[in-house]
Amino acid sequence: MTRINVMKPWLGAAEVQALTEVIESGWVAQGPRVARFEAVFAEAMQAGHAVATSNCTTALHLALVVVGVERGDEVIVPSFSFIATANAPTYVGARPVFADVDRTTGNLTAATVAAAITSRTRAVIVVDQGGVPVDLDSIRSLCDPLHIPVIEDAACGAGSTYRGRPVGAGADIAAWSFHPRKLLTTGEGGMLTTSRADWAARARRLREHSMSVSANDRQASVLAPPEVYGEIGFNYRMTDLQAAIGIVQLGRLASIIERRRALALRYTRALSEVPGLRPVTDPEWGTSNFQSYWVEVGPEFGTDRDGAMKALARADISARRGIMAAHRQPAYRKDANPPLPVTDHLTDHTLILPLYHDLAESDQDRVIAALLSAAELQTEGAA
Repeated sequence: MTRINVMKPWLGAAEVQALTEVIESGWVAQGPRVARFEAVFAEAMQAGHAVATSNCTTALHLALVVVGVERGDEVIVPSFSFIATANAPTYVGARPVFADVDRTTGNLTAATVAAAITSRTRAVIVVDQGGVPVDLDSIRSLCDPLHIPVIEDAACGAGSTYRGRPVGAGADIAAWSFHPRKLLTTGEGGMLTTSRADWAARARRLREHSMSVSANDRQASVLAPPEVYGEIGFNYRMTDLQAAIGIVQLGRLASIIERRRALALRYTRALSEVPGLRPVTDPEWGTSNFQSYWVEVGPEFGTDRDGAMKALARADISARRGIMAAHRQPAYRKDANPPLPVTDHLTDHTLILPLYHDLAESDQDRVIAALLSAAELQTEGAA
């Protein structure tokens, strides 16, 4: 019996060939492949502009800078998210204000955002958690009249749709991740997309120490022009090695989505009628890429979430606890936080099951059987 991991990236010979071509070109840092990746990603996501970065956290940081968030401001974020969503506002000296999420989707809603808005709110970061699209229009209908920019943390969202378009397409600015746990991977890496040319231009400068002359321009000139540093910038560049992989990965996206949604459907058919289990599903306004397939474990199941995880581990199956609650971590526990009952509930009662492109249906059946046996064994033990 072989171990079943919770995820595995889909990489192959095409990525190896792309890397080989970059190495042979002699240009491995940020250069023409990065520019190409930006162009094809912007087109695929129906975004006006794309700016490649070193990871999604740095893309979120740049997004906050270009929309004008400063020290002392407040930024509304979900606690129910990887901690980077809360960390990014702290990088600019702002205070992350945690808002609760919807129990079905795990995402912020207009109502939970409205409850957290104060006179110091300068931005809202919404998340397409686990690939489930956030209802962006309802939140923008609240924030736009107040001139509060909404930043979409689409780290998990590549391939998900919102009202018939890619997630992020309706956002003024969005951030993306290419970590190996995401559908598209470059090892590490991120992207900022925006409809505004001025924000994109500033983000390009900021990611490269705010130099007035780009690496491409310097390389193209025999006598490179002198650069000027107009403001404090950062070293948030992506390499051509990463971008070459990203271009190949983006070409695989349609196949990845088709396979993941087929596997998700198999899980849903097997688990949706099981007492005490509630699988994640598509919301009415869009479709999920199922970056994570999670189930809520209720008392009717016969064992709790941690008991289910232990049963899976005994079967050599790696699962994960549900999305973390940032407000319960030591880094943020010292802050005064409002009650977040749904976040607390989902963090304590959700379980992420294995899902990746190469997951064999026989292995998925093994996951399902091990999960169901967890409740049956617990019930027998209690009897």
